Amino acid sequence: MKCEICGKNNVSAILGVCSDCIREEWDRTKFFVEKAHHISRKKFNLPPKPPKKGVECNLCIHHCKISEGERGYCGIRTNIKGKLVHLAGTPSRGIAEWYFDPLPTNCVASWCCPARDKFSPLKNLAVFYGACTFNCLYCQNWTFKENTMLLSPTISAKKLASNIDEYTYCICYFGGDPTPQVAHALKVSKLATEVKDIKICWETNGSMNSRILKKVAETSIESGGTIKIDIKAWNDNLHRALTGVTNAQTLKNIEYLGKIAPEIIVASTVLLPYYIDREEIENIARFLSSIDENIPYSLLAFYPTFYMRDLPTTSKKHALECYHIAKKYLKNVRLGNVHLLH
Repeated sequence: MKCEICGKNNVSAILGVCSDCIREEWDRTKFFVEKAHHISRKKFNLPPKPPKKGVECNLCIHHCKISEGERGYCGIRTNIKGKLVHLAGTPSRGIAEWYFDPLPTNCVASWCCPARDKFSPLKNLAVFYGACTFNCLYCQNWTFKENTMLLSPTISAKKLASNIDEYTYCICYFGGDPTPQVAHALKVSKLATEVKDIKICWETNGSMNSRILKKVAETSIESGGTIKIDIKAWNDNLHRALTGVTNAQTLKNIEYLGKIAPEIIVASTVLLPYYIDREEIENIARFLSSIDENIPYSLLAFYPTFYMRDLPTTSKKHALECYHIAKKYLKNVRLGNVHLLH
């Protein structure tokens, strides 16, 4: 379908407005954006916006202020008798599923992993967390929202760490996102590294507060792991349209990591048709190169899913154009999910 405002550009029905109008006419597109996120979150009993009255949670960019009996934006914190209560995400209770992935793993950072030998007996402990601080309308792992709604399945940090064996090379936290349950992940990391020398890696949207990011970064620096940050969009209006959230904290956190340990950063962006265009990729690549031109950057092909099932997969033409633009700024660029390109 065509944009409801300009009538020119192709769009996804869930938004109804195009990237140009979102970037240039936020006051006119804001209604469409808010409606889309309200629809997509209502199904899972999640608040459409971060609550603003009540006890405060300082874990991420939202700084939710939660009223009695209400849940925060991530869905796993509430207010009971005036106190912030963690329904999950504590060392004793994490909403998470896990499995062993033989290396090279399907981790987004696997292409720059030193253990990518396909004949290696080593494996990755993949931890899929069931909560998130974003609401991406095109989320490739959207089923985590069902886990958030049910607050299940759960596992303690001790039980999860007990699965480490002699062939476990690394742990990778993803989801959803590890941010809402970072206390659980940090405890798993502590217990795991006490057992053996193991790399700690994170896949995140980068929305955690800077104080917590410092602790997360320490686990990767000390273990030789990585922090893979998915940069959804450069333009803040477009980022809010696609994820429901500003990208301010994400960009701030990347800059922080660039100052203390640029070698642990891996970045990625999904090439979302009609929305994440050459302009977005050029701005992201320029930003990353201003930090360190050696940061690995993965451009991922999109597969239609969640509320953007009406979009096509990424085209080869679009992917290659974005790849060559990113290469102007960065030395280590890769196209991922190439089997999806058409």
